[in-house]
Amino acid sequence: MAMAKTHVRAHEWVAGRYRLLEVVQRGTNRVCWYAEDVGTGRPRLVTRVELPADGTPETGRRTAARLLRTCGVMARLRPGRVAAVVDAVEEAGALWTVAEWIDGTPLDELLARQGALPYPRAARIGLELLDVLEAAHGEGVTHGELSPGQVFVRDEGPVVVTGFGWAGTTLVPRVTAPSYASPEQARDQRIGPAADLWALGAILYTMTEGRPPFRDRGGPEATLGGVDRLPLRTPLRAGPLTSAVQGLLRKESWERLPRTEVREALTRVLAEDTGDGAPTGPGSRPRVRRGRSGRALAAGTALAVVTVSGAVLYATRGLPATEPSAAAPPPETSAAATPTGSSPAARPTGSSPAATTAPTASATAPARPGPGVLPNGYRGHTAPEGFTVALPDGWKRLRTTRGSDLSYRVTYGPGGSDPRTLAVTYSRRLGPDPVAVWRDDVQPGLERIGGFRRIGAIRASTYQGYEAADMEWLSGTGSDRVRTFGRGFLLGGHHGYSLRFTTAAGAWDAADSRSALTTFLRTFRAPKD
Repeated sequence: MAMAKTHVRAHEWVAGRYRLLEVVQRGTNRVCWYAEDVGTGRPRLVTRVELPADGTPETGRRTAARLLRTCGVMARLRPGRVAAVVDAVEEAGALWTVAEWIDGTPLDELLARQGALPYPRAARIGLELLDVLEAAHGEGVTHGELSPGQVFVRDEGPVVVTGFGWAGTTLVPRVTAPSYASPEQARDQRIGPAADLWALGAILYTMTEGRPPFRDRGGPEATLGGVDRLPLRTPLRAGPLTSAVQGLLRKESWERLPRTEVREALTRVLAEDTGDGAPTGPGSRPRVRRGRSGRALAAGTALAVVTVSGAVLYATRGLPATEPSAAAPPPETSAAATPTGSSPAARPTGSSPAATTAPTASATAPARPGPGVLPNGYRGHTAPEGFTVALPDGWKRLRTTRGSDLSYRVTYGPGGSDPRTLAVTYSRRLGPDPVAVWRDDVQPGLERIGGFRRIGAIRASTYQGYEAADMEWLSGTGSDRVRTFGRGFLLGGHHGYSLRFTTAAGAWDAADSRSALTTFLRTFRAPKD
């Protein structure tokens, strides 16, 4: 997809109040930022949409006011299901919308990681979208910009939809996601609810097939031309959703399936679900999807290795993964690092009544080399978030997930089919006992991953002079079996960090794996006040 051009850089300001921190999503004529409202200290999702060059500031203000009204209506109709827009301004020839930060993953990003979804999950997401669209259409509101980039999937609760009120505000080619535009939009005709139903069909197609029904043809206008003129590529993996998908993707708007029939079809797929993620009924068959590892995984088994390795965000209490968060340097260097939010008086402890003993728990961190010395092949790294850690040569930042309260998770690794990763998480709503956080907040989410098995007990310890806890576990199956070591410590005031190191289970005891874990634990430094 063509990327929108923007001259705005990170750490610049919008409307004198919203500080842009990081680009989180790009589309045609659209850029989304993770930002901070400096007036309240709250994280925001700020979206920049290009306005027509011949527009006036007054036109921009009217557009902003209309968008706020539309989003206000939708927020009242479906609270918690539609992104709450708190501000909209015209500035520098663009429309900027400011929404509450969403604890979730954009559907397009989820699909890029995991590939096609099992039928029941696709049907459930489709039903949740349909519920929002029915409420909108009942009030005479057409979304007109619906695409996987406007759908945020949460670990708990239904999806959240963004982008209401954008339709008609953008530059040519009229839409921010041409591959999901309806034929009437491609023809630049007036649109109505049927355009949203087309988009719903296109999203269902993408979720089951792993690709959109009409591919990006190198430019918005060329893509829209394909949507209008080319026949639909017959879905090959949609299974029991095939009829609904094809019925929604009919070129003429009046021929598309009505909402009632769509709801019946999606509900039927859920009713036929056996509960293990595999569909039942005529024509059903086991499905395969691919994650970042490139290895095929049967539906309903382990998630992609990248997810198993610590990026699974089973958020509790609004965290990217509520857990004791962070690893740290050795005792002899702990005085050099005073993490953000730490209290002057650390609370060292060597035990916790919540910890259990296990006769065969594996060793946690191996012996550390001297401070300040890095093994060959490692380099120091300072993250934009302020923490530092030594990384192996060739490792890079793979992805970032942020929570609603300025918490975050940053995952590093070599990428490709290599399962090794290091996930650094900063959390702001942790309980007072790091052992309990792993046991009660983190492990229940991990247990949803295929092949999960904890190794030994959760072990209480001290780290940088703070209360800490370690946990190890296995996840995945077969050649995708991986092992993870997690260490977290509490800074005080419910804040904390964690490190999770993951590698192939069979390589756990290899010298390079032990060296990597040792180096990560020894060199990590949280941001200073």
